[in-house]
Amino acid sequence: MTTDTAIRVRGLEKSFASDQVLRGVDLDVERGTIVALLGSNGAGKTTAIRILSTLLGADAGQAQVDGFDVFTQGQQVREAISLTGQFTAVDDVLTGRENLILMARLRHRKQPATVADALLERFSLTDAAHRRAGTYSGGMRRRLDIAMSLVGEPSVVFLDEPTTGLDPQARIEVWDAVRELAAGGTTILLTTQYLDEAEHLADRIAILHEGRIIVDGTLAELAALLPPARVEYVEKKPTLEEIFLAIVKDASS
Repeated sequence: MTTDTAIRVRGLEKSFASDQVLRGVDLDVERGTIVALLGSNGAGKTTAIRILSTLLGADAGQAQVDGFDVFTQGQQVREAISLTGQFTAVDDVLTGRENLILMARLRHRKQPATVADALLERFSLTDAAHRRAGTYSGGMRRRLDIAMSLVGEPSVVFLDEPTTGLDPQARIEVWDAVRELAAGGTTILLTTQYLDEAEHLADRIAILHEGRIIVDGTLAELAALLPPARVEYVEKKPTLEEIFLAIVKDASS
């Protein structure tokens, strides 16, 4: 694992009873980049994230996060990462500021109120700081959730379908927050079912299909796998959705 690699996975396997979900996953994520992990329902995206965040064991393979072995150095991995799942961890009874202060105290951060105020400002939540989180919109709740995940200043953030169920405007708010994280040098591994989300955010895209990464590259590299666009009246570049469906169809045939 080089100093430029934040996540390194080799031969990762995981089964649940007779169902083999991961069949030898290989993946590298460079520091300070956003990598989108795409796949159909049941492809194993969340399973891979849970293994990398030490919430689930693996049957075989190797995995390192921020230079630490996921299976033998779990404590160091947990100190280096943050995980934001499909459902927010926000306490609706507390205010936005109180949620952040509580998280800062749990993380044993000095001056938790100062930490909370800085994150509220960073995620444009200062005006809503003293409102109960239960009154927040979907986008605000997700931004608060991401802010809470950053209290420990993680170097690697796992976002597991962070915009599921959000309206288009809320999704854009979350996208802006993710871009800001990456601009600050945070490494992000993002799972999503929204192909336009990966198209807008990701530096690289990996497609997980039938338990393996079948393609890993930039959007331009993935687009090059398809035949050249056919010109009739206008030239239409393939969308990421068209690329994804074509690659998965070829892999299954």
